[in-house]
Amino acid sequence: MKFIVSSSQLLKQLQVLGGVINSNNTLPILDNFLLELSENELKISASDLETTMSSIVAVESTDEGAIAVNARLLLDTLKTFPDQPLTFKTEGESTIEISSDQGKYDMAFFGAEEFPKAVELPSPSKTLVPAHILGTAISKTIFASGNDDLRPVMSGVFFQFSSNSLTFVATDAHKLVKYTRTDVTADKTAEFIMPKKPLNLLKGILSGSEEEVSIEYNDSNAKFTFDNTVLVCRLIDGKYPNYEAVIPKENPNKLTVDRASFLNSVRRVSIFSSKTTHQIRLKMAGTELNISAEDLDYANKADERLSCDYQGDDMQIGFNSRFLSEMLSNLNANDVLIEMSLPNRAGILTPIDGTDEGEQITMLVMPVMLNS
Repeated sequence: MKFIVSSSQLLKQLQVLGGVINSNNTLPILDNFLLELSENELKISASDLETTMSSIVAVESTDEGAIAVNARLLLDTLKTFPDQPLTFKTEGESTIEISSDQGKYDMAFFGAEEFPKAVELPSPSKTLVPAHILGTAISKTIFASGNDDLRPVMSGVFFQFSSNSLTFVATDAHKLVKYTRTDVTADKTAEFIMPKKPLNLLKGILSGSEEEVSIEYNDSNAKFTFDNTVLVCRLIDGKYPNYEAVIPKENPNKLTVDRASFLNSVRRVSIFSSKTTHQIRLKMAGTELNISAEDLDYANKADERLSCDYQGDDMQIGFNSRFLSEMLSNLNANDVLIEMSLPNRAGILTPIDGTDEGEQITMLVMPVMLNS
């Protein structure tokens, strides 16, 4: 088989697909890209058994055929070329020759039949979502998902589709993010938990896309199709915790504050907080918010005042500064509203502005106990 392809176009697709490949695979064949040539189309696939991703690149060819090529070797080679046409040609039973303006390079290839086939989804449900909305939903939620292997359901993002909205939820039991779109809907109700790895891959590709993404899903797998890319992955098995029960409904104490200055204060003050708890203290009274932190082991402390709009009883509450700054930096708003009831109940962050029509974001952060 022989084909001619632009080096930069091929590299661009391979770099995306390379994210699927694990550094230590159980099956040696998974260290390879599968190249399937069908005249002017080259389909490239990568898999780690859980996730399989493929995209199509336009090439010049009249041949057909399929081989598997070492991913690391091919990527490292392509990164060194300026943009130019490359000719790929198989020699004999086990070698493929790449010809460039500079020279010729031979690499071994393997039989395509060993490469695992992507899972087929029999009679799946299907929903169409604009790429930028799906990309935003992933980036607004994925940072809140957990890393605990003992609780795999919390290590992904919960997709909840219904006929009046799409909701995406992530939590690690310390923080929770719920992202809802009422301007996009599904034909029928469905719920599934997507693992983090394929979501990170999608997030990287969807950011600038104007396309629509077709999401097909059944009980065990989901398939995302857009542009010329297809991603199929296994879903996380299990029941997602009842997140609605965790969100406190009655929150009489309401703090409105400028997001950027609050974020900068939290970042600055947290430098002086304990390295184990990352605890900062918020003290609210009238129009003043006092942010402080102390590291008793090293006698470090910091104290800042911010003007704010606060309605409610004077109160003090402790938060993990890392969670708070992650949440604040994931919002585009100028002002944020923080609603609280008691120092031992979760605080709720919502953006006051900066959201699209039909977009709702609710972030919840658990408090840390203050030592008086």
